[in-house]
Amino acid sequence: MRERATRIALWLLAAAAVAVFADNASRPLANPDEGRYSEISREMVASGDWVTPRLNGIKYFEKPPLQYWASAVAFQVFGANEASARLYVGLCGPATLLLVGYTARRLWGGTQALAAMMVLAASPYFVALTGTVTLDMGLTLWLTLALCAFLIAESPATDARQRRAWLLAAWAGTALAVLSKGLIGMVLPAAVMFLYMAVRRDFAPLRRLEWLPGIGIFLAITVPWFVAVSMANPEFLRFFFVHEHFERFLTTSHGRVEPWWYFLPILAVGFLPWMFALPSALAHAWEREAGTRAFRPLLFVVLWAVFIVTFFSSSGSKLPTYIAPAFPALALILGRYLAEAPPTRLTWMLAPVAPLALALAWVAWNAPQRAKEEWTRVLHQGAMNFSLEAAAILFVTAVAGALAMGRERRLLAIVGVALGTMLVIERAAEAFGVFSPRQSGLAIAEKMRPWLGPGARVYSVGYYDQSVTFYIGRTVTLVEYRDEFGPGLSTEPAKAIATLEDFAADWQRPGEALAIMHQSLPEKLRAHGLPMQVLHEDPRRVLVRKP
Repeated sequence: MRERATRIALWLLAAAAVAVFADNASRPLANPDEGRYSEISREMVASGDWVTPRLNGIKYFEKPPLQYWASAVAFQVFGANEASARLYVGLCGPATLLLVGYTARRLWGGTQALAAMMVLAASPYFVALTGTVTLDMGLTLWLTLALCAFLIAESPATDARQRRAWLLAAWAGTALAVLSKGLIGMVLPAAVMFLYMAVRRDFAPLRRLEWLPGIGIFLAITVPWFVAVSMANPEFLRFFFVHEHFERFLTTSHGRVEPWWYFLPILAVGFLPWMFALPSALAHAWEREAGTRAFRPLLFVVLWAVFIVTFFSSSGSKLPTYIAPAFPALALILGRYLAEAPPTRLTWMLAPVAPLALALAWVAWNAPQRAKEEWTRVLHQGAMNFSLEAAAILFVTAVAGALAMGRERRLLAIVGVALGTMLVIERAAEAFGVFSPRQSGLAIAEKMRPWLGPGARVYSVGYYDQSVTFYIGRTVTLVEYRDEFGPGLSTEPAKAIATLEDFAADWQRPGEALAIMHQSLPEKLRAHGLPMQVLHEDPRRVLVRKP
């Protein structure tokens, strides 16, 4: 009976996951990440150059190319659209979910596996990243493969032949993580491994890592692109390894300075509705295997999650997506805890979510009044109904889940809470979609298309909208703007216009011309005698054409 209930729960989970992804697949690409990474892949297809990544036609070496390649293949097969852009990350999410479930089942059993999968599938953070074009979901998948393969390899139930295969899979996962986002894909697993051995005072796992074939697999996956891109671009090595890794972590040069506790509320909200169970789950995992001399998978997973959060908390550059690789590990911990903790204790950990839902409803209700401008107020007004529906579903889900848990219907409570939370996430995604005119360049691109003849020039003046180039299917000429393009423009300065004075001269050349800029610039440029007709204006940008 329990096996049948588990199968039904998994089918419901799969159906809900497909529905959520399908609902979000065609949402306009948001700035900056979705536009940036989709455009790099589009330009790979357009140029035929799969070695040197380019953004707006300018060399862009911030990250390795695995996701660019995957999206470029999707564009070739399905066309350059939002669903194709999200296909790779949309596949990485379910693949990570399956890895978590399979690993939990191998290590602990079916109930723990189902609970871990339900926890991860109902994580608003994880689901949001599964539908967002960012490099962190790919990194998360391959690091999770490295983690799960190592855990299974170290399990006493794994024989010698299987153990070797799983360790080689861990090496491959590490290599693909490096090819997804750089050295962090290697640093995190290595650091956790040494941390675990230091805590246990046991260096035996280090001797069992299949070093020779493992290093061979790692180098075969990672080296070819690094060699090819370095041969084509001599400036690559210094920028990628020094600027993008050591300077990004050790300095505040990227302008993403946040307090040390920045990731803690993200972690808590990311595991809604089980956020209040997370501290107890971590303590339970730390103590659960105490006293054993064998390999302690729960301890390893705790160290994995805690190190990732601590590592990025100490970085000089922080973004919300950085701690994504910690979430599958924490789902394993929470799944084990939810399957074993007394139901009455879980009831009191779930109950506080109901008043939290009411607080979220209050925030959504008052958001339009707090908006600083009319445009934003109207968008908040349009999103309010979706937000209130999400809060109402969360309230009902928390109350129903607490009641079911209180009656010791553990499996029903876990599955019901997961499916209810996925519906909450779907409503929240609809609310986010209302803000597409503000978050995406689609509206600007649609206004530009009638004027984009074969010889039309397009400028981006003191401003760059990451998704506009994707939607118009061509690059633009940057004017008095460097930002992330600075390193590329240092070697290709002719691909941009350095000053407004040079732009004024170029603008008046014969032929159709369009420009995107901040609101303050049109009047300033008109004062210098530049003719401009406004085609679109909003609080973030202005689109003008040469009459």
